[in-house]
Amino acid sequence: MEQKNGSSFTGFILLGFSDRPQLERVLFVVLLIFYLLTLLGNTTIIALSRLDPHLHTPMYFFLSNLSFLDLCYTTSTVPQLLVHLRAADKSITFVGCVAQLFLVLSLGGTECILLGVMAFDRYTAVCRPLHYTVIMHPRLCALMASASWFIGFANSSLQTVLIFLVPLCGRNKIDHFFCDVPPLLKLACVDTTVYESEIFFVGVIILFIPVALITFSYGQIIRAVLRIKSATGQKKAFGTCGSHLTVVSLFYGTAIYTYLQPSSNYSRDQDKFIALVYPIIIPMSNPVIYTLRNKDVMGAMKKVFCWGYDSR
Repeated sequence: MEQKNGSSFTGFILLGFSDRPQLERVLFVVLLIFYLLTLLGNTTIIALSRLDPHLHTPMYFFLSNLSFLDLCYTTSTVPQLLVHLRAADKSITFVGCVAQLFLVLSLGGTECILLGVMAFDRYTAVCRPLHYTVIMHPRLCALMASASWFIGFANSSLQTVLIFLVPLCGRNKIDHFFCDVPPLLKLACVDTTVYESEIFFVGVIILFIPVALITFSYGQIIRAVLRIKSATGQKKAFGTCGSHLTVVSLFYGTAIYTYLQPSSNYSRDQDKFIALVYPIIIPMSNPVIYTLRNKDVMGAMKKVFCWGYDSR
């Protein structure tokens, strides 16, 4: 007899890229390299932000939060994916799937809010420079960072419960490489319109409130920068915001495509490759984007490494 409730499963099967064994071998090597670079890059950002007093500012406080978040995000999916790419057993327990979905949604939601908070920080730095240290007080920074994490995990709790209330009727083969919302809804043996509407509504709030804050912040930043008569001053002001804007575009573009497209447009292969952007491309890119043209971080790296070399 078929199992009628998802909670009675002993586990799920993550099909991943199992229909393309040649691709699995290539992906294993590429993803392993990317994962190691992600760990190295984000750990370096966190370490430098703590070791160099010049980086004890709100901007780098939030950047450290972002790096820690990315470390957690990539570790919640990639190690399992690497194991599944080399093993015949591609199963995941029911509890493991619930935990993975919860973490993915929690960390994704937290990043949505945190990027909005970082936009407000950049707005204050450019548009209210004389009051920046007063407005961006350490207590306020800690409060905004804590609120980002709380909202992300609260949203995930709600969405995870909604997802696993959907009857699966014994279906346990997830056509994806980790437990995510769209592929789990594809397992449902009932009409999921109501569930999709509820999840869509919550997703719109989590995505578009930060987007509205970011849009407002950068609208004000552009107006302020255009008033600067010096070309050098304009370049410097835009430079402090360019990295963040690049990350925002990459993150929100992928999130909107993945979670807010109609289920009828769900493409199995396309969605799998787009989903690699979240746990791999974005966490690996953030340290590069924020440090490549950042003189403060590059200077901190030189001081730390030179100190370590001279101390020998």
